[in-house]
Amino acid sequence: MSTEMQQTPVQGTSANGQDGNHLFPVFLRLEVLELLLVGGGKVGLEKLTAILNNSPQAKVLVVAINVLPELRELAAQFDQIHIEERAFEEADLDGKDLVVIAVDDKAASQAIREAARARKILVNAADKPDQCDFYLSSVVQKGNLKIAISTNGKSPTAAKRIKEVLNKALPAELNDVINNLHTVRNKLNGNFEFKVKKLNELTKILVERDNAEKERRWRKIATYSLVAFALMLVGHFIFSYLPLQEIADDTIAWYQTLDKNFHWMVGAGFLAQMVDGALGMGYGVTSSTVLQVAGVSPVAISASIHTAEMFASGASGYSHYKFGNVNKKLFKALVIPGVIGAVLGAVLLSTFGETHIEYVRPILAAYTMFLGLKILYNAFRSQQQKKKFKRYSTLAGAGGFLDSFGGGGWGPIVTTTLIDKGRSPRFVIGSVSLTEFFVTLASAFTFFTLQGVSHWQVIAALIIGGLLAAPLAARLAGKLPRKTAMVLLGALVIFWSVRIIYGMKIFH
Repeated sequence: MSTEMQQTPVQGTSANGQDGNHLFPVFLRLEVLELLLVGGGKVGLEKLTAILNNSPQAKVLVVAINVLPELRELAAQFDQIHIEERAFEEADLDGKDLVVIAVDDKAASQAIREAARARKILVNAADKPDQCDFYLSSVVQKGNLKIAISTNGKSPTAAKRIKEVLNKALPAELNDVINNLHTVRNKLNGNFEFKVKKLNELTKILVERDNAEKERRWRKIATYSLVAFALMLVGHFIFSYLPLQEIADDTIAWYQTLDKNFHWMVGAGFLAQMVDGALGMGYGVTSSTVLQVAGVSPVAISASIHTAEMFASGASGYSHYKFGNVNKKLFKALVIPGVIGAVLGAVLLSTFGETHIEYVRPILAAYTMFLGLKILYNAFRSQQQKKKFKRYSTLAGAGGFLDSFGGGGWGPIVTTTLIDKGRSPRFVIGSVSLTEFFVTLASAFTFFTLQGVSHWQVIAALIIGGLLAAPLAARLAGKLPRKTAMVLLGALVIFWSVRIIYGMKIFH
């Protein structure tokens, strides 16, 4: 046993000397001792496990009439553990330094103890404190640090609970502290007293850190108290001197000047951006559907969506870029052709009006209907390998043109085509969403230059809703299981296509 403590004054005890725990704690090097374990049941397994957990090199002879298979499996992992399946014999005590008794029969346990005591061998008898010369304590270990816990044999359960508390309270870094102090100790010159003094100075920070934490805690309390008092003063000023009632009345009066369905418009922008940001398409059809339910005129819907989508797609594109959903090579391949197509579509629509949409939309709807069905088909078959696709410029140009001229189509055409070609939905949605900002910006700028801006309330509501939804939608992108995302995307494309076809005048 090595001594790691300095002498301290004896702690006070009661006059009769009966109170308190008078056990002397020691740490044994079991690898240099011989240990006998009598008993091979559950208690014996528990004792052997505790011994090997603390001293893996311990030499143990196990003697028992019946041995649990679990105990045999444990012993098989250690070469120095030997098992003899038979009754205890007094000769088993020859050469032994310690004995652990783990049998249920109290009389047999007492007989073994007396035989061991006759040879001056220390004994531990499980659950029999009166037969014990020493106790096996609960142990907390953090690397080289080991703490033994004793309740003087009165309550093993209490010792176990205290062990759990200490395990949680003591940081794992304590082992690093001990190793570092060991290194410092070996480098110190001087006698033992000088080394102890120097190490005490180094370890003082462990105590001072707790004191510093308490000081910081009180400093925080004082700071928060001052802040609370300052807020009370500010609140008193606001409620005493500012015309809050007048401000509230003006705010209500201003809100009443807004369209009565303004909140529905905000909801339309939020829902549309959630769909578009998460699935890479559907902003126009979603917002249009909700706005029509709210009673907004078709002219206001068409003009407002193009302008508002520019802000929503910007927030969506930035969010996708921030969350790592953008493939830069794919983005570069799509952005310039998409912008050119959007400008051409906006110029043609402004020049010739909306009469030609009746001829464009059925073709677009038929194409996206085919893609939607194909996506649903692909969702229920094994993962497809990426197919070679080189016509990015043509695809982006067509998508940008139809998005401006046909009132929508960038997402359904570009996103669904690329996913159909086997590209990852997450990076397709992210890259197409970022590209959509520049496509929509080009389209909105062209419309603004040629026609001006109107219906600002619808635009503002769509922008507010879209900005609120963009980060949530980007976070959702790529998180859905592949099959779920493909089914939702295919269903949305089919719904978009059917709605356009059903709305054409040719069917009325």
